Amino acid sequence: MEEMMNDKWINIEEAAKYLGIKPVTLRGWIRNGKEGLPAHKIGKQWKFKASELDEWVKSGKSAIE
Repeated sequence: MEEMMNDKWINIEEAAKYLGIKPVTLRGWIRNGKEGLPAHKIGKQWKFKASELDEWVKSGKSAIE
């Protein structure tokens, strides 16, 4: 069941909550091109997959300023 949740598209607010940050921080990372951030622009909205966010955090790229 958790694997299905990780493959579901989530919005910016859900992704921020998942990462334990505020949506404004995540929007700033997108705007500044934070290295490797797995953000996908679908229409006018940014979407994420939790599984891709997990891989990004595990890779250590989330810690790079």
